[in-house]
Amino acid sequence: MVNLVQRLVLLHLLVLLLHQSVWCLNYTKFRKVGDLRLARIQKHLDTLNKPSVFSIQSPDGDIIDCVHKRKQPALDHPLLKNHKIQRVPPEMPKMRSTMSKQEDDKSKSANISESDGYIRRGAWQMWHQNGERCPKGTVPVRRSTVHDVLRANSLYDFGKKRRRMAPLARRADAPDVVSSNGHEHAIAYTGTSEIYGAKATINVWDPKIEVLNEFSLSQIWVLSGSFDGSDLNSIEAGWQVSPELYGDSRPRLFTYWTSDAYQATGCYNLLCSGFVQTNSRIAIGAAISPLSDFQGSQFDVTIVIWKDPKLGNWWMGFGENTLVGYWPAELFTHLADRATMVEWGGEVVNSRANGRHTSTEMGSGHFAEDGFGKASYFRNLEIVDSDNSLISARDISTLAENTNCYNIKSSSNNQWGTYFYYGGPGRNPECQ
Repeated sequence: MVNLVQRLVLLHLLVLLLHQSVWCLNYTKFRKVGDLRLARIQKHLDTLNKPSVFSIQSPDGDIIDCVHKRKQPALDHPLLKNHKIQRVPPEMPKMRSTMSKQEDDKSKSANISESDGYIRRGAWQMWHQNGERCPKGTVPVRRSTVHDVLRANSLYDFGKKRRRMAPLARRADAPDVVSSNGHEHAIAYTGTSEIYGAKATINVWDPKIEVLNEFSLSQIWVLSGSFDGSDLNSIEAGWQVSPELYGDSRPRLFTYWTSDAYQATGCYNLLCSGFVQTNSRIAIGAAISPLSDFQGSQFDVTIVIWKDPKLGNWWMGFGENTLVGYWPAELFTHLADRATMVEWGGEVVNSRANGRHTSTEMGSGHFAEDGFGKASYFRNLEIVDSDNSLISARDISTLAENTNCYNIKSSSNNQWGTYFYYGGPGRNPECQ
């Protein structure tokens, strides 16, 4: 006999199905949920969802809990038992101009179809729309639910990326970005012996996802370690559409980290301990609003990740000068020192449902050559050097596994520095 808890779970799943019918989310495999499994999930959620000082109901259905900063999930990490939250703000990376007069003259003739007001900076988050804010001394945490966990393959997989596995015939210095579980990319990258951070501005779209367990994201990777071993360290941030993780089709601000090539450490957002949040107005994992319009206004966000030169923690900034929080140096091995590679770009999962490439979109769903107002972009690509200065990422390489599905085209000018367009529709007559 189905108990009351199971009935409530099934009822809520039915409501989700009705609201998400545009995606045909398939919850049939969750119809039989045993009491033991529910109890395990609830125990995990009780650990993850910390007691809140105040809670905010977002228009998109999220509940944002305002958690005292000293009670946040990060501090449950065994390596952070004695960690004291960094109170003194880190020194922001300094601007440094590196463009020569010849490059400047060349850039003035470049054609970027931007007019005043056409690009609007600072896409924000939906939970602010009712004017509510978390009190000072708290941090906003998106509440996780039983249904979030049930969409994952297992409780262990909840909040984790699948590991990259298979190699690619590629340049010796290219990142290993292909996996046997369907990850596909369109990225720019650069690598040196000393990188201390990266920055870019990305316009935000809502790419369509065909299958529940696929996703589409646009992000910065800050990396160190080997791609073909188990010691890769990665810090990641950007925007993502993932119906499996969030239960809807909205683009959301996200973070990720791992210190062992996605095997056992790290997770998305705050779904495990590790990332220390310091900002009371930005909720990691919350929906971004407004979005870019095809041939209309473009909304973009600026993300910077850099290593505090004094205390060694890796900080994340949102916009030009807003601190979100940091990944403590204790979490990492190689990144405890410095990074050796940065990647910028898009990633999707293609599950090859029905034996063919899915129509999951990357970026805006349009190819790079469609350009401004149509294709998705990263602009003003920069890296942070050993002097904590921002320098234009001038010697980038680009990589896309299947240009018939998703591609990338880079360039530079004075206004946008180093930039690229990227993305694609997935399945089409040339992409099967």
